[in-house]
Amino acid sequence: MSTRGGTPSPAAAEALDERIARVAWSRLAEPGDTTARDLVVRYGIVDGLAVALRAGSAKTAKYAPRARELDPVRDLEIAARCDARVITPSDEEWPVGLDDLELPPFCLYARGPLDVGVATTGVAVVGSRASTAYGEYLATELAAGLSGAGFGIVSGAAFGIDGAAHRATLAVDGSTIAVLAGGVDRPYPAAHERLLAQIAEVGAVVSEVPPGAAPTRVRFLQRNRLIAAMTAGTLVVEAGLRSGARSTARHALRLGRPLGAVPGPVTSMASAGCHQMVRDAEAVLVTDAEEAAELFGRIGEHLATPKRGPSRPGDDLDGGAQKVRAVLPQYRSATVEKLAGLAGLSAAEVLAGLGQLEAAGLVERRLDGWGRVR
Repeated sequence: MSTRGGTPSPAAAEALDERIARVAWSRLAEPGDTTARDLVVRYGIVDGLAVALRAGSAKTAKYAPRARELDPVRDLEIAARCDARVITPSDEEWPVGLDDLELPPFCLYARGPLDVGVATTGVAVVGSRASTAYGEYLATELAAGLSGAGFGIVSGAAFGIDGAAHRATLAVDGSTIAVLAGGVDRPYPAAHERLLAQIAEVGAVVSEVPPGAAPTRVRFLQRNRLIAAMTAGTLVVEAGLRSGARSTARHALRLGRPLGAVPGPVTSMASAGCHQMVRDAEAVLVTDAEEAAELFGRIGEHLATPKRGPSRPGDDLDGGAQKVRAVLPQYRSATVEKLAGLAGLSAAEVLAGLGQLEAAGLVERRLDGWGRVR
């Protein structure tokens, strides 16, 4: 394979050879290819590619049709023409979480000015394509709130929850990354061409397959592992029992990443997958952006405000005062002796309770005893 350039230094040549080899692998092997992984583990990126291209092996015979047209230098030129850059594990921009995968991508193709490495501290917000208005509203609120707290938002640019999360992040000038199953030059779904163009202007559009590659079912499923691995955690906003979002959730669990799920109406099949993950203790229940930030952020950095009902006079009274208050007549006065009998307390305990109630402004001393403050 030609590098079409001058004579580089030995170190630069080695780095260039590896980069070219990774681009070649991305064209030659399908995402998640175990044969390719085994060859790379055994021989290395460059030599493993040479073995894959060598005829005669039954395991590598599947590469022969693509090998005949393989030209990684041309793929690099095509990427450059569509304003895409190649990111490899040796680049600072590489999301280090991808290294946790059993089958990591050989490289990433990225369009847009955003440093893809920000995904490492970002949150994957995923959910059903056939989302409800409820789900899209919550995806919007959660993505905007997380963006405001400094989290990048990563999703798959699909219809429904994905699109709502991307749009909300763009609306608040947050950082968002769309991870595609096809080439970064092939907007999918086609109806999201404008959305993906907006993301590429300020964020990043990313794929592990080279430009021109078509999105396929297998590539969609493999794409989900990237979304789960490159982020700090995954938040499922709406998902049925058989949903692609649950595939992303399973990858997050296998990788030991935090997993959150947003509840919906118990009658909604669109949220049945979320409910099942919570019931199975796989996911943490998340109801707002504060709770999501607490789950996915560093320990102690984003503490959610505890949810409480409305406070009422007397909520902080101890047991004795509560008992005295419970037996005080509604419209009449009562003596200490009377209250002691009604509450089952000693006179001293009643007096202590009345002292607390008086300090709280709930009772008053009268000529004929004690009564409620009206």
